[in-house]
Amino acid sequence: MAQNNSTSDIPKRPLGRTGLQVSVLGMGGFHLGSAGDLSTAKRMVDRAIDAGINFFDNAWDYHNGRSEEWLGAALEGKRDKVVLMTKVCTHGRDKSVGLRMLEESLRRLKTDHLDVWQIHEVIYYNDPDLIFAANGVIEALEQAKREGKVRFVGFTGHKDPRIHLRMLEHGFPFDTVQMPLNSFDATFRSFEKNVLPEATKRGMGVFGMKSLGGSGEMVRKGGIQVEDGLRYAMSVPGVSVTISGMDAPDVLEQNLAIARGFQPLSAEEMQTIRDRCHFDASDGRYELFKTTKKYDGDVGREMHGYPSAAQLPA
Repeated sequence: MAQNNSTSDIPKRPLGRTGLQVSVLGMGGFHLGSAGDLSTAKRMVDRAIDAGINFFDNAWDYHNGRSEEWLGAALEGKRDKVVLMTKVCTHGRDKSVGLRMLEESLRRLKTDHLDVWQIHEVIYYNDPDLIFAANGVIEALEQAKREGKVRFVGFTGHKDPRIHLRMLEHGFPFDTVQMPLNSFDATFRSFEKNVLPEATKRGMGVFGMKSLGGSGEMVRKGGIQVEDGLRYAMSVPGVSVTISGMDAPDVLEQNLAIARGFQPLSAEEMQTIRDRCHFDASDGRYELFKTTKKYDGDVGREMHGYPSAAQLPA
């Protein structure tokens, strides 16, 4: 996979067959909405772009729209410098809901088109059936792409590789896919082993997420250092971008230092890290996005009959 070998730049890689070149490190939208205030978010986006990050993630439901609004404000005058992605959160509702969400996302992000639009949180076992049902959200993706409001389309999920594979079995020409890729994943319910090869075979652009467990669980409790965890995630063969949650300037600087001039770990180095993590990774205790509902969004919970996070006991 082509890499920019400059020691001062963040390397870029092809985003599958799309023709886009994307930075190996991308800025996560949820954590941007946790940055404290709009001024801080703007400074972080400016710094990220100046440092070589050109991929920005978001979703319609992040912080009830605040993440998209802050990113849209931060990208004014800079939209042409970035590859912009957000996600649609229908969770089983019909095409019209998806298209309405698209218009809301475009307004918040202050743009007339998205580079990538993905179906968010495909994490329930009936999601593929709902998505591909007549008048389902897949038809919204097709229409938006035909109309030029989105360039490329895909889907995301963090729960179970089998759900991703069921999505791919439909044969729809998805351009991208997003999944957890980290040093623990290879041991338990692995997306790296089960989904990534299929996505690569189809020429899809792959977004990796949850590189440190979602909220740093792997670092705080699982015994891996930030640098090793992030370097492993960015080294997974076939991954285009590792989307990292960065909610403060010091976290951004930490990750920029790791990504600058990045060279992938060798297969032997990656195996050493997997071996070191194996015991803690064996039962998914630090991949809570797979084994609990901690990282499942409230909109999806509601549509599938589960209580929201606020309704759960403290």
